[in-house]
Amino acid sequence: MGYPYSHEKEVPILSKYFGDPEARTLNGWKERGGYEALKKALGMSPEDVIEIVKASGLRGRGGAGFPTGLKWSFMPKAKANATVKAKPHYLLCNADESEPGTFKDRELLRWVPHQLIEGCLIGAHAMGAQHVYIYCRGEFFEATQVLAKAVEDAYEAGIIGDDVLGSGQKIDVTVFAGAGAYICGEETGLMNSLEGRRGEPRVKPPFPAAVGAFGMPTTINNVETLAAIPHIVANGGEWYRQWGSEKSPGTKLFCVSGHVKRPGNYELPLGFPLKDLIYDVCGGMIEDRALKAVIPGGSSVPLLSAEEAMGCALCYEGVVEAGSMLGCASVIVMDETTDIVHQVMRMASFYSHESCGQCTPCREGTAWVTTILKRIEDGRGTEDDLDTLVEVTQQMTGTTICVLSDSVAAPVQSSIEKFRGEYLALIRRGERVGAA
Repeated sequence: MGYPYSHEKEVPILSKYFGDPEARTLNGWKERGGYEALKKALGMSPEDVIEIVKASGLRGRGGAGFPTGLKWSFMPKAKANATVKAKPHYLLCNADESEPGTFKDRELLRWVPHQLIEGCLIGAHAMGAQHVYIYCRGEFFEATQVLAKAVEDAYEAGIIGDDVLGSGQKIDVTVFAGAGAYICGEETGLMNSLEGRRGEPRVKPPFPAAVGAFGMPTTINNVETLAAIPHIVANGGEWYRQWGSEKSPGTKLFCVSGHVKRPGNYELPLGFPLKDLIYDVCGGMIEDRALKAVIPGGSSVPLLSAEEAMGCALCYEGVVEAGSMLGCASVIVMDETTDIVHQVMRMASFYSHESCGQCTPCREGTAWVTTILKRIEDGRGTEDDLDTLVEVTQQMTGTTICVLSDSVAAPVQSSIEKFRGEYLALIRRGERVGAA
């Protein structure tokens, strides 16, 4: 069995060399076909590279699922007859992986850093970006060191720098370590942090493609998104579409945690049944307990009941149809012993702590939601508290600069709707349903 677990139904493309120390090295990556896609891309026009990415249907893997090729096309093009010097363009790689339940990007950094670098360089060529910044989560100490060493080696080999692979094109790459703030995973908060300012999201418009990092045109992509680019350029858009669904092509890294026998990262075709992920790929529930709930896309999306989960297809449209969102595909599995109220309180407490405080509905709302949930947990709640929680979270949805407050609303509202009995048991008897 592969690292740490593997399954015959996996389609290992991005994760093929997880657990292989040689793949971390420049020579090892070249021996595995590395940087051939970059050579191919440099021989193509930027427009043709973008068309290949568009044809693949690749959607952003950071959570929003926006079409990558379309996003790249938003970057302004240099004018051939421009009398004024063109503004520098930037590509930002978002490696600030902080969503509870998510642990895929760090593995890409740890095991296949050159795969990411190659994707970044191809993206920079396609968008005319002169500088790539890879913004790493502050706690990723080991992964950041591995990535930094890979960047140094690529510079020495002439893969990054003033003359990328002899093409005459200049692209620099900088590895930047954040300070461990969840809010800096939001793209404009990331840009503020990169500039040395407070990690607070910006009002949009202007959008980053027009006014981004350092006031210049900027595109922000997730680690997993950029890691897929070399494979798409090397093999073509139609090759990538052989997996997944029409609206959600390709493969996806699913981070599975919670009450399953084999938690871990699994690369599977989008549209894979959630039921099969839990009971086949992950070996079923610990001690064969009954499934209670699943969070399919990280802690910021609505909970699915066991019944909803059994009919859910793990693609962007399939999870929406089931009543939640795919997000970054962080699948948190909860069995019958789970105390839903306690887990939702922990999520709310996390978001309250990580709120930047810029927007009143988020700053005040996350704190009050956490306080009310703790009161219910302590057996001091009332039934009116449930109405208050729903009302407060409704006012927190769609009323702030970023979606952090929405991230609290989703699990709170869905848990009250689907597991109201657990809240009422604590309120009426002060007794918790399930184990702590």
